[in-house]
Amino acid sequence: MFQMPTKYVFGKDSHKGIGELVKPYADKVLLVYGGGSIKRNGLYDDVIASLKAQGVDYMELSGVQANPRYEKVLEGIELVKKENLQLVLAVGGGSVIDTAKAIAMCIGSGDVWACFSAGAKLEAALPVATILTIPAAGSEVSPDAVISYKGRKLGFSSQKIRPVVSVVNPDIFKTLPKNQIANGVCDMMSHIFERYFTQTQHTDLIDSLAEATLKTIMRNALLLMRNPADYEAWTEVSLAGSVAHNGFLGCGRVQDWGCHAMEHELSAQDEKVAHGAGLAVLTPAWMRYVYSENPKMFYQFAVNVMDIKPDRDEEKVILAGIDKLAAFFKSLGQPNSLQELGFSLNAPLEKMAKKCSGEGFVGNFKPLYWKDVLSIYKACL
Repeated sequence: MFQMPTKYVFGKDSHKGIGELVKPYADKVLLVYGGGSIKRNGLYDDVIASLKAQGVDYMELSGVQANPRYEKVLEGIELVKKENLQLVLAVGGGSVIDTAKAIAMCIGSGDVWACFSAGAKLEAALPVATILTIPAAGSEVSPDAVISYKGRKLGFSSQKIRPVVSVVNPDIFKTLPKNQIANGVCDMMSHIFERYFTQTQHTDLIDSLAEATLKTIMRNALLLMRNPADYEAWTEVSLAGSVAHNGFLGCGRVQDWGCHAMEHELSAQDEKVAHGAGLAVLTPAWMRYVYSENPKMFYQFAVNVMDIKPDRDEEKVILAGIDKLAAFFKSLGQPNSLQELGFSLNAPLEKMAKKCSGEGFVGNFKPLYWKDVLSIYKACL
């Protein structure tokens, strides 16, 4: 089942209509954002002007950080309840949007963290709207959120927190630094990998769509690394980032999500680790560890996405494809080892592996128990 109720508004100056877009849902909103960049680049002023023009009142919650924290969510919940706010408007990237989603959950759960930590049922949520400032997480179109609290970084998914409106203006992204471009590219590619590598058979259409999206991201990412102000490249990358995580590329297939689970432990252990950078380190190592479970999928990936010449030696082609992907990540300036991420040889990898898999396993392409996770972490050192 594919459900995509988000109204997706894309293009130059599209953010200037946010007031009209949220007015049907609310007269009072909580505006959530991160640091001061939206004030420096004029985005904040445009948003406030649009809200005021439609008679939409607002309260503000600023200071959301990367690897968003539950403490900030609690601040937002207090404002929502005190001011009787009706919608949460996120202006930012994945961390800001995920914070907004978690805040919105407060009307449907007495303990929002219990939804993340114990899978407690969410009965309802406030509507969420977004203006994207960093294409990466795909949270602008997804029913998912990830929040950190007390040394854990956990995800939650519910259609009730999928945004009702999301605005993507590629012109906003032209001032992003190259490291954020690289992190975003690695994150959106991983969202596709988690769906693409499957044991499900007869998935030709979605396979082809996923492959085309990956190639589009990679081709235009290299253009952005040369010229971060390339508007046309941004249109391709930002739209691909939304396609990567709106759910359609997972239709009809058992998905994996092992790499995301492993990376969450890295950035929970060290909050300075960018999610995309962690994925850039883990993904090739995961591929080398699991490809023998279904070599056909990895051969297909190597030939169709990484442009490796077909050969009777299947393993040779597969490993060449993985190596070429790792080289692509490196060309973006990404690390290729845990040490480059800042982890020492004495990092508590066993503890992290056990937290990752819990009493069972993570991933579905090849179920990864804690010893498997530990082996992948060690391979990344």
